[in-house]
Amino acid sequence: MSVDAVVFDIGNVLIEWQPERYYDRVIGEARRRVMFDTVDLHAMNDRVDRGENFRDVIYETADRYPDFRSEIRQWHDNWIEMASPAIPLSVRLLRQLRSKGVPVFALTNFGVESFAYAQTKYDFLSEFDRSYVSGHMKVIKPGAGIYAQLEADCDVAPERLLFADDRADNIEAAAARGWQTHLFEGPQGWAKRLVKAGLLSEEDAT
Repeated sequence: MSVDAVVFDIGNVLIEWQPERYYDRVIGEARRRVMFDTVDLHAMNDRVDRGENFRDVIYETADRYPDFRSEIRQWHDNWIEMASPAIPLSVRLLRQLRSKGVPVFALTNFGVESFAYAQTKYDFLSEFDRSYVSGHMKVIKPGAGIYAQLEADCDVAPERLLFADDRADNIEAAAARGWQTHLFEGPQGWAKRLVKAGLLSEEDAT
């Protein structure tokens, strides 16, 4: 089946997203483990990704856990250090696809304010033909609604979308709708998949 548009996840596909690594560096692994066992920080982040205010959610959570208040606030205050660095080959692949005239979309679990901030740090986040950001859409992957909204908006048949994401549950939800999918485990594998799909040459994908 041919591909009419390529859909990129962002976290761990175009930009590394490793909060645990950040906290291991700044507070040590032992305290980080206790904090993550005590506070469901990923659920907190899901609230932001569903469209709640970035600062308000994190500071409210921090105030509920005074033993970790300063550390939790860093999820907002030092957020860009968790969402870094960019993955250079993935960025090149995005730009090569666009240079070939292949429509490229983003489908990402991302907060409204945090995505706008990330765009000031990573210019390629403003280069998509269409960006589908969960915070604006009020639904997150792997919920069916986010995929349905993309399909309704982009005017591309589901079976002609090729989607890369680092999470198996997100990939499975897309595949269930007929999308072509790639479980992202590194940019080299993604490059090979784009070549196999006939979208890029071997030279383009290096």
